[in-house]
This record gives sequence, structure tokens and C-alpha cells, in this order.
Amino acid sequence: MQRKNPNIINYSINNMKFTKWTAAAMLCLGAVQVQAQVKLQANNVDEVLKAMTLEEKATLVVGYSRAQATETNNGLLGQHADLVPGAAGMTRPIDRLGIPSTVLTDGPAGVRISPTRPGTSDTFYCTGFPVGTLLACTWNQELVEEVGHSIGNEVLEYGNDVLLAPGMNIHRSPLCGRNFEYYSEDPIVAGKIAAAYVRGIQSQGVGTSIKHFAVNSQETNRTFVNEVVSQRALREIYLKGFEIAVKESNPWTVMSSYNQVNGEFAQQSKGLLTTILRDEWGFQGIVMTDWGAKEGTVKAVIAGNDLMEPGNQTEINRIIAGVKDGTIPMADLDRNVKRMLQFIVQTPRFKGYKYSNKPDLKAHAAVTRQAATEGMVLLKNDANTLPLQNVKKAAVFGLTSYDFIAGGTGSGDVNKAYTIDLMQGLTNAGIQVTETTKNLYLKYKAYEEAKVAANGTGRGWGKAVLPEMEVSRNLIDKEAKEADVAFITLGRQAGEGSDRKELNDFNLTDIERQLILDVCQAFHFQGKKVVVILNMGNVLETASWKGIPDAILLAWQPGQEGGNSVADVLTGKANPSGKLTMTWPIALADVPSSQNYPNVLPPAPVNRRNPQPIKNTDYTLHSEGINVGYRYFNTAGKEVSYPFGFGMSYTTFSYSKPVVKAGKDGFTATITVTNTGSVAGKEAVQLYVAAPAGGLEKPAQELKAFAKTKELKPGESQTLTMNVTAYDLASYNEATQSWETAAGKYTVKFGASVEDIRATAPFVQAKAVSVQGHDVCKPNMEL
Repeated sequence: MQRKNPNIINYSINNMKFTKWTAAAMLCLGAVQVQAQVKLQANNVDEVLKAMTLEEKATLVVGYSRAQATETNNGLLGQHADLVPGAAGMTRPIDRLGIPSTVLTDGPAGVRISPTRPGTSDTFYCTGFPVGTLLACTWNQELVEEVGHSIGNEVLEYGNDVLLAPGMNIHRSPLCGRNFEYYSEDPIVAGKIAAAYVRGIQSQGVGTSIKHFAVNSQETNRTFVNEVVSQRALREIYLKGFEIAVKESNPWTVMSSYNQVNGEFAQQSKGLLTTILRDEWGFQGIVMTDWGAKEGTVKAVIAGNDLMEPGNQTEINRIIAGVKDGTIPMADLDRNVKRMLQFIVQTPRFKGYKYSNKPDLKAHAAVTRQAATEGMVLLKNDANTLPLQNVKKAAVFGLTSYDFIAGGTGSGDVNKAYTIDLMQGLTNAGIQVTETTKNLYLKYKAYEEAKVAANGTGRGWGKAVLPEMEVSRNLIDKEAKEADVAFITLGRQAGEGSDRKELNDFNLTDIERQLILDVCQAFHFQGKKVVVILNMGNVLETASWKGIPDAILLAWQPGQEGGNSVADVLTGKANPSGKLTMTWPIALADVPSSQNYPNVLPPAPVNRRNPQPIKNTDYTLHSEGINVGYRYFNTAGKEVSYPFGFGMSYTTFSYSKPVVKAGKDGFTATITVTNTGSVAGKEAVQLYVAAPAGGLEKPAQELKAFAKTKELKPGESQTLTMNVTAYDLASYNEATQSWETAAGKYTVKFGASVEDIRATAPFVQAKAVSVQGHDVCKPNMEL
């Protein structure tokens, strides 16, 4: 055993004091005892936390961008050669403690990174998958998990640790610019689909970030708007999906939204981020901010926001000062730092994963092509217009047919290698496109693109929609004689940072309306069919024109293989089984939120605080409460263009043998579905429940579960099973601040849509059940 020498100095990396004598002694004795420096491991998080300085703690909870990484090193940051170009952000490394940087990349329709890099001819394109609305309309959790598996593989193989997805806010209004990223007007659909997506991605050893938590219902003035909502509606509509995703998929991270919720910024709300998310739901991961630097860093730390993104030195300084002056309890900062360390040890970068930069893009393209067909919704199919029969030549109208929209704009856009448009898809399927119309549209497209380039505006953060072209009736009449069928594609685009408008967006433009009229008149005169294809990520007004064409296919924004996917459905190679996860109203004014939502250009600058608060810009009242989507339309008996859950097929299905069996906690429901048609297909069954009278006021019926069959051959049957707990049946009582399930007789309904109930069965809840909540997130304005 070595004898301890009192002349040998013990020292630490933060307190090195050397004298000539000690230096000489070190050289002469050749034995210096250095205090062993702890390095982060999976099992020593607490030890590393104790070894961290205040400055290091503050650094770890503040992110940074690639631009910041190239700036002068502040002494705490390590090497940055392994950062991913185009990634949204990172966490800061601390080399002294073996804490690596981790990489966060945008989603949700695929990985968003730079496709090219200086110094190499290699490309780094990612697969453009279908948008969230389409995935939700599959009603197929297994399929969504498969898509997530493929996306997660690209996250991993391109050197990222977390995909900033899924987006799962509620479709409160058809005008929300980011509805294409989100799943539904119903929180059960949103939660279940998001959970499947998260499970798929995280199966690859990478993380997700469910967003935007919470009530990010509009893009107009999104960084400051105060979303004022009742506690009941907040719990039942806007938070329920997040609750399901947290409990069923254990996401690594949650992203707090920019907006205020009832007068308090979501990023600074302890009631939202700690009381509800962690104490009530049991969330174990980290919370990160959406990308923006607010002044309330100190409040965010205390509230339980673990990571400030994209981060800057000012935020670090605020945290250090807050701890020193006692504003931030050290225990709060330590809590957040510990969660960050627990997050980091899960990541591929911490584990030293050697990513390839070579994911199997060909295999993933096949996944997106097939998945897209299952989420497309057949809205109309008079006289079995589809699938096409004996069609060799098609006249293809609408500029979007030649300029297909794979996905929305903003951070949800993917840098993909290609997008297959409808013209290409039809050609690949062996259908000839008439040359005259095709050439005219291609020339017009080139002209409009040249105008955009000359103006120096580009095509936006993602793909913008070029203005539609007028087509003469003479040309249409000639095409009607030459072609076997006509296709008209209507395109819409929307995305991050702005909301849609009613005029020429939710509604048709005059040019589009005239095109539909002229093409249908000309082709119908020749005894030929017209099919309208909707290439968009959001709802469109259809009631005024849907009676004119023979068929309408809602293709959504189906990813990079979109044209091939549409052609697969048109030709019958794939049988569409998508159903709407949102109501399509007759008019925008029918939507309950329409009086409390931005619809015209705001009268004052947005993304800032206005001196005099402006309705629907600085604050938005959710006066409709829980009456969102079908909960309003179905209860009020209000006619719609297409109801929630609606979608047609090339075959037919019957429902039989409905059984509801009570259990210790809720019930189990079964239904047998039989393919009664002549081609194979899938059917999504929706389980609605009508509550007993008395107690809290409730909608006429609410979705509580759903399931989808496998592909059934003609004559084949499958029995589906769905489970519903007593808690699933509960409503939130603001008076008692609890979830309450009333005792009594419930009616369980098996539906093909909310308006097409095929079978029913009773269920008796023997006794009332209550689960206590907390009195947080109260409205700060009268609703």
C-alpha cells in the first residue's frame, strides 16, 4: 500500500494552485494524486449531478444551435464535427464530465436535415412520408407504428437522437395552418395514433417529442396569443390526447408550446408541466421549449421546463443569476438537470452508435407508398366510377396534377429526393395522359416558377402552390372527345407560422369552380366520367360542388410517392379504407369556433404583444367549450358535408354479433365484421358511447375506442375487440376538480361513422367512479 505523502497536493480541475515548490516536487517525486474525475455513465447520474458546477448545470438545461456551435468555445463545449447539418438544435456537451451533445431534428412527416453538405458529393435526402392527417385517417395503429419504425430508422442512421414529433394538437378549426401535421378533432384518435407513431420511432432506440403542449390551436400570433379555455374543455379535448400518448407510449420528451394557456405561457406553467403532466399522468421524460427565447427563463425552470431551445448565453446567465439570488431553488435546477442526464444516457450518441448515413430509402419509399393508399378517403363514387375500368387515356386538369404536394410547409417539410406527381403516377400505371393538356400545364408551370425565381421569393419553407391556370372550354371539349376519363386535382398548401383564410382557400377559387363545371359538362356530354382529387392537408368546402363530378378522392398530402399511391387507388391496385378524423362542414360559419378564430388579416402586427389586446390575435376565446367537431354537429343535429368517420370503399361490410361484457373496470366490446362485397378490403369500426341522462352535460355520443380489420377477402369475417375503462367514460367536473364517471345505463354504438351506427348494445356502470384532479390552469378571462 502506497504511503501518503503530506507534500503531495490533491487538486481538482476547478481549483488548481501551483507553486514552484509543488511543481518541482511533482517532477522529483513523479507521483501526483489527482482527484478522480467522474464521467457520465448510465448508472451514475446522481454522482455526476453532485460533481457539476452551477455554470455546468445552467449550461446543460439550455440548448444551442449549429450556428452557436461554430462560435468561440466558452470552455464547456466540446468538439462539434459530428453535428448533423440542418438539424433543428442540440443539447450542450460538457467534456469534463463525459456528457455528449445530442441532436434534435424536425419532423413529423420524416427527418428534416440538409440534403447536401460541403466537401462531399454524397446526398442525405430523407423519405417524405404521408402527413399526420392521412396517417390518422388510416385508423390503423399497427400501420402507423410501422411508418414510425421506418422514420425512426432514418433518425438513427442520420445521426440524430430525437425527432421533434408527432404534432398532436386538436383540429379546432379547419383554418389552422398546421392541421396537416395534426391528427384529428377528437382526442382519442389523436392520442392513439400519436402513441403508435411514438412506439414505432422509439423502437429504433431514438426519442420523440410530442407537441405542442398545449392548446396551440392557431398559428396567428402563436408566440403570444392567450388561448382561453375552460378547465373541462382543456382536460377533455386539448390535453386528453397528450395524456393517452404519455401513458401508452412513454415518449422521451414533450415540447411545450409558444402560446399562453389561460394567461400563463405554456412554457412557464407549473400547473401544466408539473402538476398535470408529471404528478397526474406520471410522465418521466424531459420537457423542452418550442424554438424561441422568451424572457421568462427563470419561470420556465421552476415550472419544470427542463431544456430551453434553441438556447443562448442570455438564458444561461439568467439561470445562474436566479440561483444566486434565490429566485430559482437549487433543488428545482437539480431536478431538471437530473432529468436531462437521464435523457442523455438513453441516446445513441451517448451509447456511441456508429450511424451509417445510409438508411434504406428504397424500402422506406415502399412503406410510404402503401401507407398513403390506406389513409386516402373515398368521398364519392357514383355508379362505381372507381376503380377505373377500360381506361387507356386520361385528360388531366389542375396544375397540382403536375406539381403534386407531398407535405406541408415549415418545420414539417422534408428535404426529399423527389415527389411523384399524378401525371407520373398515371403513366407508371399504364394510363396515357393527353399530350395537349399536359404540355400546356407544364409550360404554364415553368412560366410561374420562373416568375417566382425572378422575384427572389423562392417557394417558401416547403412547397408553395402556384396559381391555378384558366383552361378554355374549346380545349376541354376537344379533350373530352379524345380521353376516356378526366381527372381534376385541386391543391392546397398551409404550414407553420400562418393560418388559412376562408376566401380562395377554404372555399374554391372562381377559376377552380369554373374548371369543375366546364370539365364535367364536356365529359358528361360525351358520356364519360370525371374524378376530382383533393391534394391537401386540411378541410375544403365541398357542399356547393360535390354533386357535379362522378367521384371524389381525398388524397391528402401523401408523401413523396403520392402520384403512385393515388394511381394505385384509382386503378384498384389498392382499395381505399381511409375514414375522416374530422368533420367537413357545409360552411365555415357552421364551425363553432369560427367566431373566435383568425379569419381575416389581423389589424396589427402579430408575434408580439399589442398595446391594446386584439381578439383572435392577442387572445382567443374557446367559447364553444367541449363542443368541438362532431361533438357539436352530432348533438345539435347540424347537417354537414361529410361526417366524422366517413369513408367509402370498393367493397361493402356488414356488422353483426355486438357484445358488450362488463368487467372489473369498464367493459370489453366485440363486433364481427364481414366483407359482403366482391373485392378485398379493410374496415375501420368506431365505438361510440352515449352516457346516461343526469349529471354533467355531455355530447350525444363520444368516440371511446376504434379498431380496424385486416384485409378481408370477399365473404371473410373478423371479430374485433375493444376495451373501455371507467376512467375512459369520465368527464371533468370543474366544481369538484375530478374526473367523474356516472353510474347508470350507457349505450355502446358500433359505427362506420358518427352518423352511420350499425349495431348497439347496453352497458351498466354499477357505481359512480371519481378520480381526483388539481385546480390548475384556470381561465383568466370570461368565456
